[in-house]
Amino acid sequence: MNLIQFLNLAELGISSAVGFTLYRPLAVDDRQTICEVVTLQGYLYRRIAWIIIAGSIVLGCFFPLIFAKMSLPLWYAYASFGVLLLSALLGYFVNYRQIVLTASQLDYKITLSYRSVILLKTAAQMTAVYYLPHPYVWWLILEGLFSIVGACTLHLMTLRTFPYLRRVNRSFSSLKSQYVDFTTKIKQLFVHKIGRFALTQSAPLIIYAYASLTLVTYYSNYIVIVNGVTLLISATFNSMSAGIGNLVAQGDVHKNLSFFFEIFNLRFLVISTICFSLIYIMPVFITIWIGQEYNLPQLTVVLIIASLYISLSRMTVDAFIDAHGIFNDIIAPIIESVINIGLSILFGHFWGLNGILTGVLISQIIIILGWKPFFLFREAFNGGLLQYHANYIKVILCAVASGIISWLLLNRIVQDTIETFMGVLYVGVLSSVMFGGLLFLLMYVFKLKIDVFIKRFI
Repeated sequence: MNLIQFLNLAELGISSAVGFTLYRPLAVDDRQTICEVVTLQGYLYRRIAWIIIAGSIVLGCFFPLIFAKMSLPLWYAYASFGVLLLSALLGYFVNYRQIVLTASQLDYKITLSYRSVILLKTAAQMTAVYYLPHPYVWWLILEGLFSIVGACTLHLMTLRTFPYLRRVNRSFSSLKSQYVDFTTKIKQLFVHKIGRFALTQSAPLIIYAYASLTLVTYYSNYIVIVNGVTLLISATFNSMSAGIGNLVAQGDVHKNLSFFFEIFNLRFLVISTICFSLIYIMPVFITIWIGQEYNLPQLTVVLIIASLYISLSRMTVDAFIDAHGIFNDIIAPIIESVINIGLSILFGHFWGLNGILTGVLISQIIIILGWKPFFLFREAFNGGLLQYHANYIKVILCAVASGIISWLLLNRIVQDTIETFMGVLYVGVLSSVMFGGLLFLLMYVFKLKIDVFIKRFI
């Protein structure tokens, strides 16, 4: 999966550039422009797909070296890579038009079509792994089969929603020269994609270099949970991105800033609650799920969750940056990558896994928590950074107070050893309700935009 993500760097950030370019024509129902932009995207995606195929062939030649420490037969790596590659390529050849659904605030249709198929795939894979011989072979077959079915289903859903969406009979060079700003955004976004890849995908490779595939697997067990939480938060909030784009297109800076703080604080409430609960239950969940021997030290768990918190909390700032189309801070992801990889290698040499994760965390604090908000407020809101920091300090203090109180109460209430999944679920819900309820109350009392959200929700 790390290698597939590396090859996907060739996508260059085109989808983000397309989304930004589509907000205005969608708002005024300019169908000709919509078709032209999507046609240009199709031209670019087909070229990228062939580059990825060529890169995959070259990369496959090095599998005997890359997986030299793997005790399984090498065909496992080739078969897994091939199936995951197929799934990725379908997005370039078939599913690229789904960006119109996302930009139109119709993400729920993607969920109904594609993700419902993925749910069926997961259920089928679980059944096959449990009951059939050669379970991993069946897992691979079902992965490939349902990827094709899901891609076709989503393609039909897109065309049914936008029947006017067709390929424009114009050459690639003609469209490219017409949308010059689009090409500029792609070049800027490519640099940001490299930085994001270095941040999210380099840790397992560095761990593998310093330790063994076994430690990577231990770490990956936690990342499975982290990725699940990330998908949950994304599914909850990402549909707002198109709404933010539509709001920005109206040009009301004061209204944009007010909505920024409302969404930022709401996300902070949800993200902080989930992270608090994970610190409390993740080690227990790992023990029940796969065994005590797969647990990582508590400090490692805290570092993983701290990194998760920063990754999730950046979504609000990133959504407004994307909506404004301000991607010209290309030096930031380069610095982030250098700090991330450099410190991970340096600290990893001295402190192993904890050192690698600390290197990642430091790069996130400097760029994501430090630079990105400064850049957004300077470019989009004409200042006001002090207001952002004052708000952040207030919500952090509320979270710290809620965390201390909740932790003390939980240690009094939960005294028995948790040995079942139902026990984990009970404690997870209890810790979330306790911490989230206290934080919600404090944020409401101190008028940190929660009252505004309640009115909007009603």
